[in-house]
Amino acid sequence: MNAQIALILGQDGITNGAIYALLALSILLVFTVTRVLFIPQGEFVAFGALTMAALQAGKPVLLVWLLFAFAVAEAAADLMARRKRPGRNRGLWRMAAKLAYPLILAALFYRLPVAQLPMAAQALLTLLLVVPMGPQLYRLFYQPIASASTLVLLIVSIAVHLALVGLGLLAFGAEGARSAPFSEASLTLGPLNVNSQALWVVAVSALLIIVLYQFFERSMYGKALRAAAFNRLGARLMGISPVFAGKATFFLAALIGTVSGILIAPITTMYFDSGFMVSLKGFVGAIIGGLVSYPLAAAGAVLVGLIEAFSSFWASAYKEIIVFTLIIPVLLWRSLKSHHVEEEDE
Repeated sequence: MNAQIALILGQDGITNGAIYALLALSILLVFTVTRVLFIPQGEFVAFGALTMAALQAGKPVLLVWLLFAFAVAEAAADLMARRKRPGRNRGLWRMAAKLAYPLILAALFYRLPVAQLPMAAQALLTLLLVVPMGPQLYRLFYQPIASASTLVLLIVSIAVHLALVGLGLLAFGAEGARSAPFSEASLTLGPLNVNSQALWVVAVSALLIIVLYQFFERSMYGKALRAAAFNRLGARLMGISPVFAGKATFFLAALIGTVSGILIAPITTMYFDSGFMVSLKGFVGAIIGGLVSYPLAAAGAVLVGLIEAFSSFWASAYKEIIVFTLIIPVLLWRSLKSHHVEEEDE
């Protein structure tokens, strides 16, 4: 180990930590607003990366039909709910638009020469395909049991994760994929040769964090989500819809996960089940933040990235064990400091 190797490992750790920080923030956001430990967060990372790679390779994007199946299931659930409230015809056009949206995307994928499109257009198509699945998952699997206990919501999250992994295998196959880098250039800073892709990851991650901060601090919708996270019952009494809060947080989680997948697709080969390990490291960062503090969760995620990078040098065979062992002292310390609080009644 010398200074140059330490700088290289630090660069890798900060690059990975930036992605883990985004995932930690999204996991924390979903948990504070909906009480859901969103284990399927990693599937959005994998789906984003694999969709981007499929578009660049000119392969059929079968995931669009999963989006259509979710839209059909969502429309059926809405129709069943309307039967209990006859006479309300609002939202029929919205339901038709939700059904038409995946078909329009499918037409674009099959008509456009997606492999020849600019990378920005490919990234936009990836976002348009994967991100809408977030609100769909909330509507289908979490909204009907929103008042259930945290344990029940966790069990549902595990089931949704396993189902999405299987559907990912069906849509993308067992082969791994990697997308083209955003840029081939490199920047020399003294003894360190910085890869431009790492700069893209850190810059986009930092920009997204700043945008999210401004959204929660400045916009009315962001303040509504903050209120729902701070006190769900109080927010409901003030007229903030828990359904809106849930769908909005799942939309943001899907957006963050998909962007993370697009960012890491040129760095590492992604498989249909790779997202789980990536999001689990973000979860470790969220645990370090106590599933409460956003700055601590982001800092913890960067720490996870650095520890992972240096562990790969000193003990590469045990780097995953070292990272996940971080949870034990953090949980022990928090259990000794915190008092038991009964779950809030809904």
